[in-house]
Amino acid sequence: MDKPTLLQQQTAMGLYLRDPEHRAPPRGMNVERAQVYRDLIFANLSSLLSGTFPVLIKILGDDGWRTLVRRFLRDHRAKTPKFPEIAQAFVAFLASEPSASAAGEWPPFMVELAHYEWVEMVLQQSDAEPLPSSDGALILQRPLQVSPLAWPLAYRWPVQLVGPDFQPDTAPVQPTLLLIRRTADWSIKFSELSPLAWRLLQRIGEFPALEGRVQLEALAAEANTHSAEFMQSGAALLQQLCEEGVVGLA
Repeated sequence: MDKPTLLQQQTAMGLYLRDPEHRAPPRGMNVERAQVYRDLIFANLSSLLSGTFPVLIKILGDDGWRTLVRRFLRDHRAKTPKFPEIAQAFVAFLASEPSASAAGEWPPFMVELAHYEWVEMVLQQSDAEPLPSSDGALILQRPLQVSPLAWPLAYRWPVQLVGPDFQPDTAPVQPTLLLIRRTADWSIKFSELSPLAWRLLQRIGEFPALEGRVQLEALAAEANTHSAEFMQSGAALLQQLCEEGVVGLA
């Protein structure tokens, strides 16, 4: 039998490390030594991901988590050499397999919960700068921007409530609208948003050239209301968001 080439050995080793239950180590390699590499690769990947998804791990349990990480290692082909981006690839991998959740193999909220936990890690490690202090008196007169450290997000599931003691089977009728932001002391804050507040932040991102007052007027038109109370409430909301560093003058 011909001696395997280096490429053949590397390919066999890669397949074995990804799927040791169905692949054999390279021909001629000591099995115990191959198992050391197998266990090391899996343990490192599991450790790398576990810090980002603590709630998901508690829900799945150790066996479920190991199964999920093993499937990710087996089926996903990473395109980034950067360790901090592996968690993002993991979330994308979960989202690419909706049939597993639909079949009841995994919790139906798993993808959104993983994304919610990933956002916290991304904001914590972000190199983005907070917005400079803005003059609140100009908030209605000037175009606005949303801080890169403040993310308005919409989920089908109440991800901020999900945990070992609360695992819903059916998504609520109304979406869960959240603001996740990093504060000046580098802590991560989570808050629920009303539909109008969430839409206002979305509009600022969509139409960055519009002044604050025009944004509120357009939001009022979308809500089919033109009351003075609405504009006053909207102005107060913008002022609060400005003070919290969520929005600022463009």
